[in-house]
Amino acid sequence: MGFEYLTNVALEKAREEYLAKLIENGFGPISERIAVQNSCGRVTAEAVYAHICAPHYAASAMDGIAVNAKDTFNATETTPITLTADKFVVLDTGDPIPEGCDAVIMVEDIVRNQDATVTIHAAAAPWQHIRQIGEDICAGEMILPSHMEVSPSAIGAMIAGGVLEINVIKKPVIGIIPTGDEIIAPCTDPRPGDILEFNSSIFSAMVRQWGAEAQVYPIVPDKYDMIKESVEKAVSECDMVILNAGSSAGREDFSAKVIREVGEVLYHGIAMKPGKPAILGYKGSKPVLGVPGYPVSGIIVIEQLLKPLVESWLKNADHKSQHAVATLTRPVVSGLKYEEFVRVRMGYVGERLMASPLSRGSGVVSSFMKADGMLVVPQGVEGYEAGEEVNIRLLCPEEKLRETVVVIGSHDPLLDELADMMHLENSAVYMSSSHVGSMGGIMALRRGEAHAAPCHLLDTETGEYNLSFIKKYFPKGGVRLIRCVGRQQGLMVAKGNPLNITKFADIAKDGVRYVNRQKGSGTRILTDYLCKQEGLDNKSIYGYEREELTHTSVAAQIVSGSADAGMGIYSAAKLYDLDFVPICIEEYDLIIPDHAWNTPQVQQMIETLKSDKFKEKILSMGGYTVEAPGEIIELG
Repeated sequence: MGFEYLTNVALEKAREEYLAKLIENGFGPISERIAVQNSCGRVTAEAVYAHICAPHYAASAMDGIAVNAKDTFNATETTPITLTADKFVVLDTGDPIPEGCDAVIMVEDIVRNQDATVTIHAAAAPWQHIRQIGEDICAGEMILPSHMEVSPSAIGAMIAGGVLEINVIKKPVIGIIPTGDEIIAPCTDPRPGDILEFNSSIFSAMVRQWGAEAQVYPIVPDKYDMIKESVEKAVSECDMVILNAGSSAGREDFSAKVIREVGEVLYHGIAMKPGKPAILGYKGSKPVLGVPGYPVSGIIVIEQLLKPLVESWLKNADHKSQHAVATLTRPVVSGLKYEEFVRVRMGYVGERLMASPLSRGSGVVSSFMKADGMLVVPQGVEGYEAGEEVNIRLLCPEEKLRETVVVIGSHDPLLDELADMMHLENSAVYMSSSHVGSMGGIMALRRGEAHAAPCHLLDTETGEYNLSFIKKYFPKGGVRLIRCVGRQQGLMVAKGNPLNITKFADIAKDGVRYVNRQKGSGTRILTDYLCKQEGLDNKSIYGYEREELTHTSVAAQIVSGSADAGMGIYSAAKLYDLDFVPICIEEYDLIIPDHAWNTPQVQQMIETLKSDKFKEKILSMGGYTVEAPGEIIELG
């Protein structure tokens, strides 16, 4: 047989066309259902949603006493109050909050008296030192998006959210067939001329490191029929096949001929050194890769040509720890006594790497799962200011951060759905979203810290949403207002509406416990405006200063019975099976700075917003209107 190669194709071209041909033939992942406890390192086949809240009961965050805040309101340093035993319950950190109590006073702040009473010198605010239901995770919230690797902390987050089984991408099984008359199984006493077969051990370790399974077949002599039989067997049992040795064009190099007999050959011969004799073959959607026998050549070939197939199957690239300098979007305050580890979400905005600190509560496991990096605050350092550059240990590849859309502003569950759809459409694109309220988002844009800010700010004089705020905070332009959705805002109340709340003013009725959104959020601005319109004194509304960061966390408090009403969007009420008193339809839009508009990740976000799949998903959630999401709103 003459010495010849069919091709000498460029490596990048061969790699791209090989994957494209396989995908065209149906190459891709298969899902399987497994226990969450066994899912570390696996890749989710679909988005994972919480079944229950975490915590699922209101819990004490301190050792101390549980009280009804009303019983403490007159306590001061000069006029302390003594509580009798029937007015408080002693509890430890993590204990459930007793019925009738809505605040915890730390043990350090009470004076125990000999008659079993306690004396306090300061009033307790409603819900102080209480871990709220859903503080970490709210039922129905997305814990993990599709095609994401499960980390140890994500396992904790899923179990905390009541998820015990998930659908993951099945690890591809890679068959490895060693061939050659001269090779033998590893031993300690080879004879002259014997070559110990260790390539399959190297390749097995490599593919397992990439997240695949290896199936090593017995050594096959250089006999055409036996090699063909072994390849056919491997193709029937495995997802991918490596045929090792015999890929050249020598007298006993049968690999190319066998692969053509079993399936097809796309290319034989790649313009790479070492590794030129590689064979890119396939049987239907299953790759059959002919690999040279020399170990270094074989390693180079499977790294360059097999690893991309495994990554495509698993939808997850290899993660390598790195460090990078990032700019903090919010201050980090730390005690001088400790070396503190602060989890951050990250993404590049222009050439600046931005880091947004996540919740630092020791019980908030979800923040560890969401983290892109770790900021270490050394002992003796009080913290860092917003805008300060800090060194971050990356928990994901830096390349991912360059493909991440940084979204800072108002919360809405649709952001999670938008992020999931973007990643499904383009596995290289991610979203990092921080919920700081509409005004917080505008300020982040002014500081150049975000690609987009979700916003629903009501101008109480004109009745318009967002436009006047853009003109005020961006007088020289430089931003675009992008239409997103209309949202039904209203009062979320318990199922059956037991307190007969029918209008906004009813939140001031005796016996109604209100739960509010944080200052600066669009919902809080709307609520303050409605109070002014109705002539309601905020101080007369029980719980008005009790704040939650998301619509779902407000809903979680109501469904748990710790609150009776709260402003929020209809989709959150529907998610928790609450009754809903409609108040208004508001505009929830995105503000995008001009400098970010043409970035690939922002354009992917706009494309996803405009898609029919996005519209269908949002309408199915309830409480939204979609006219033309993704379109630019004129600012004139």
